[in-house]
Amino acid sequence: MNKQFFPYVRLTLFTLIAMSAAIALISGCAKDQQDPVSSPGAFWPSNPSTGNGAPSGPHYNLNIIGVPKDKTADMTNSDGRTIFVPLDGTTKILLGPGDYQVLDANGTDGFAAFQLPNPDSANSGTTAYSVFARALGKLGGTAFSTTCASDSLGTLYCSTDTAVFVRSKGKNSFTNVSKQLLYIYAVINGTPTRIPLFDSSLQDYYWGYTNTGLKLLQLRFYQIPTTVQ
Repeated sequence: MNKQFFPYVRLTLFTLIAMSAAIALISGCAKDQQDPVSSPGAFWPSNPSTGNGAPSGPHYNLNIIGVPKDKTADMTNSDGRTIFVPLDGTTKILLGPGDYQVLDANGTDGFAAFQLPNPDSANSGTTAYSVFARALGKLGGTAFSTTCASDSLGTLYCSTDTAVFVRSKGKNSFTNVSKQLLYIYAVINGTPTRIPLFDSSLQDYYWGYTNTGLKLLQLRFYQIPTTVQ
């Protein structure tokens, strides 16, 4: 056999190995960059030490915008990522299970609708995803969001743990509000109880959003777990 053939063989094997490694690396990166909307059960690497207080990595954005005048346009099934609420007033943001989607963006009439995945179907206290929030806009704006639902008799239960958003001076960072937005903490039949969104013990879940001048609340949904008490 010609001795000059051996360097060619070694070069060909090396090239194939390098190409295989490159393909595997590209495939792995593509997998990590899946859209959280189309793959709500996937988990991505995250770095909780980013400069704005939120993890790094793919996420779903939802903006809640306070406006001084009511909207008149039909905003049902708008497929956007914004909900409009009164700059001063209260809106019920009705919640349903499914992939992230704004079902009714006009909350200036008192009602809006948003769809999001079931966060903790086993009520283990560890969420399938996490919600981070920060207040932006004019200084001094404040908003409150309380998770509520009713039992089969129509008795309303609202969580004792309310999320408070304040547009304070300086840099406003994201904070983890998974506990406040994904669970209800209430006394039921004399017993302190934790109820995750869409638990079958209650129905008609919603966020009671009370705004006092907050122009923008940013919510980010990341596919990383949060453990609550």
